[in-house]
Amino acid sequence: MDNSSDAHSCHRCAACYRQFNRMEHLVEHMRSSHHSRHEPRCGVCGKHCRSLDALRDHLGFGASLPSKPACATAFAARGCPLCLAVFPTSAALRAHYAACKLTGAPHPSSVQSLTRSMSRVGGVRGGRGGAVALGCKMVGGGSDGTLDVCARVCVVDEHEAVLYESFVKPLIPVTHYRYETTGIRPEHLRDAPTVKQTMARVQDILLNGDRSYSYSSSSRGAARLLVGHGLEHDLDALGMDCPAHFKRDTATYPPLMKTSARIMSNSLRYLTRSCLGYDIQTGGHHHPYDDCVAAMRLYKRMRAMRHLHLHGRPKDGHDDESTAKAFPAWRQRELERMSPEELLGMSKPDYQCWCLDDDRQ
Repeated sequence: MDNSSDAHSCHRCAACYRQFNRMEHLVEHMRSSHHSRHEPRCGVCGKHCRSLDALRDHLGFGASLPSKPACATAFAARGCPLCLAVFPTSAALRAHYAACKLTGAPHPSSVQSLTRSMSRVGGVRGGRGGAVALGCKMVGGGSDGTLDVCARVCVVDEHEAVLYESFVKPLIPVTHYRYETTGIRPEHLRDAPTVKQTMARVQDILLNGDRSYSYSSSSRGAARLLVGHGLEHDLDALGMDCPAHFKRDTATYPPLMKTSARIMSNSLRYLTRSCLGYDIQTGGHHHPYDDCVAAMRLYKRMRAMRHLHLHGRPKDGHDDESTAKAFPAWRQRELERMSPEELLGMSKPDYQCWCLDDDRQ
């Protein structure tokens, strides 16, 4: 009985601590789980979690019971509820929390927005572009007003300054202005730029002086990364396209997605509250500037995370290599002789971690 228990404990995943009866089962688990140093980790026991929501469940946030009460107890005393980091003392936690908890940014005036957009788009070009955030507000089209039609656009830079902000004249008639949340009236759209004109302005900001996007993931030229929440929906409304390796979408980034099903996104409102500590879209008219700032702050927070280098592996740009290539079937016997820690060192994530963007700015 003791021997069986010892054998069982030898086959524990070094990332999620799941245990297996046979080493071949652990290898198969590593092949399909995509564990890596980029996953959110418990600051107490070191367990890897697929998403921040999964880590909150592990720590007993909300109504869920903690999977490890000792971690929940330590976190309750010295853990930040926003970034989920654990600190050595309560004083260190208080000092950190004051900087970690943010407040909503004040709306810039329309005059300031237009002035900045004209000066920045026409003047600041070349060099590394960094990132910009895009936010759109939709009104209703179609016979029942359920078709989303872009009627307002905002683009901000990493410093939350407005690069472009404008109402947009839709290509089809508007049947529902959704005034309660958009604040948009017919007179706002009457003399507004067309969708085509708006698309050209936004595209000009993104390309940052380049003629076209670079399709190399290792070198993107002067073009800027595009940050947003639900980018495919916004780009489709503007009739735009953007290469996948330029997009940083908080709706589809795995660490920010729901625990129960990875195909489901968390709302921007929920992410802003749980990760940044303030509320947006709480009532009245919703300005796209709020969405831009929230998405940019989420992106910068995730980009700033410093992940551990497992077993001395340097942080590089090769983490997009598939885990299937790291665990080929022809190496099965060799893999089964490796330790769980060695297997974890070989494992690759199935997404591009945003922390790697800092190396490519």
